[in-house]
Amino acid sequence: MPRRPFLLATGLALTIATLTATPAGGANRDTPYWATIDVTEANMRVGPSAEYRIEWVYKRKGLPVKVVRVREGWRLVEDPDGDQGWIAARLLSRTRGAIVVGKGLAEMHDSDAAGSAIKWKLEPGVVGRLGDCEENWCEFSVGERSGFVEANRLWGAGEP
Repeated sequence: MPRRPFLLATGLALTIATLTATPAGGANRDTPYWATIDVTEANMRVGPSAEYRIEWVYKRKGLPVKVVRVREGWRLVEDPDGDQGWIAARLLSRTRGAIVVGKGLAEMHDSDAAGSAIKWKLEPGVVGRLGDCEENWCEFSVGERSGFVEANRLWGAGEP
C-alpha cells in the first residue's frame, strides 16, 4: 500500500501540469486565428500526427487558413472551402493572406473608395498578401501589384 499515495500524487501532478501547460509552438495564442501555408506543398491529415492518413495536399504557398485548434506541433485548420484537417505547425506562417472569393472579377482599386480608379481585376482563387482593413476595404498585394479590394471579396479578411 505505500505505492498508492505516490500514484495519487503523481496523477494529481499530471492533471495540474496538463491543465496549466501551453501547447508547444502555440504559446499563449488564442484560437481561432488566421495563418497562411508557408511551403509549396503541405499535407492536411485527418489527425494531429504524421501517422494519420493524408486528406488533402495543398500546393499553394500563401493560401490562407483559419487555425481553429492547437495541439503539440499541429494545427487544426479550416480552408477557404470549409474543409478541416491537421497541418504541421512548421508548415504555416502567421503572415496574413487572403484569397479572392465570390462570382466574377474582383476590382483592385488605387484607394479605399468605390469611386477610385480600378488598377486590376482579380479572378476568384487569386491568393495574395493581406494588409490593413478599414471600412470594408483591405490592402491587398499579388506579386508586385497592390491596391485595395472590398473586404467581402476576400476570404481571410476580418475576424477569423
